[in-house]
Amino acid sequence: MSARSTSAPARYAVVTAPGVLELRTAAGPPEPAADGVVVSITYCGVCATDTHAFTSGGLIPPSVFGHEWAGTITAVGDEVTGLAVGDRVVAGVGPACGHCAQCRAGHPEHCDTAFAEANGVTPDAPRHGGFATDLAVSARRVVRVIDGLDEEQAALVEPTAVTYHAVKRARQPFGAIVVVQGAGPIGLLTAQHARHAGAGVVLVVEPSPGRRATAQALGFTEVHEPGEGFVARLRQITDGLGADVVYECSGVADLLQSSAELVRRGGLLALLGYPVTSSDVSYGDWQSRELTVLGSLAYNHEDFVGAMRSIAGGSVRTEELHTGTVGLDDLSRLLEELASGQSRHAKVLVDPRR
Repeated sequence: MSARSTSAPARYAVVTAPGVLELRTAAGPPEPAADGVVVSITYCGVCATDTHAFTSGGLIPPSVFGHEWAGTITAVGDEVTGLAVGDRVVAGVGPACGHCAQCRAGHPEHCDTAFAEANGVTPDAPRHGGFATDLAVSARRVVRVIDGLDEEQAALVEPTAVTYHAVKRARQPFGAIVVVQGAGPIGLLTAQHARHAGAGVVLVVEPSPGRRATAQALGFTEVHEPGEGFVARLRQITDGLGADVVYECSGVADLLQSSAELVRRGGLLALLGYPVTSSDVSYGDWQSRELTVLGSLAYNHEDFVGAMRSIAGGSVRTEELHTGTVGLDDLSRLLEELASGQSRHAKVLVDPRR
């Protein structure tokens, strides 16, 4: 086993009840499994899944609470190759395993093992997530950071990979008229990928004035408040047809049918936002207009390189999304603020040693 750079016990955050966050200190320093590594966490991003875990009392796997982490390897297990102490890495998933049911059936892009890793339900999943000073994790779960990314950019690779995966799956036509519904971090990253993928026009629709301002700062000119004015503008641009592609990034269940109604006949509705309640839709409307509805969740291993290259090359900017940094001691207060729906923040990073 490679020498470690720290021997201090890990300090980490876990949800113990609805709205209750507990900071714990491990009994000793983390040790890597034979096929694992230990990562010293530099930053961990806070997303809506973390807020839901906090308000629900932990109704997601423990390792998913704090899944947008980046850091530096401090120890490597005996069986690990291709990684070394000092490597900068981000949280990811492994390549297609080749032996699960999906892989055996010839569908490696939907590998069951990688999907389980993304959802924190593999047998070797960590006992806590990246809201921690250090994390022992399978070597499959880390992706080495490419040159050209600073620490803050590396911490936003995971959500960038989520949105890269969705736009890649959509196979958006060149010159497409695209609507991105919701200008939170996922929506703003999706909009940038859509623009880079050759969209003719990208319309961003968002109720929050602050988020609309961020979209404009990222160079989007068609930024609208929801309502009749936006719908009229979409009709004007498309000669009444509707959008070729709508990326639904808000995750608001009640908006699913109205989102579908923005799509032209024969167009595509891509679902990124994840509602926690059921939705009422007009099945007949979707069928009559021959809509293609595409679900997208998480990512594949190869999406991380594409996501990092998009940031390093400048087609995706993350600086405007990073609106604050807190320490572990302030995480509970931040989650309460985010859960209130009144926060000014887009993407907050947790510095566990702050």
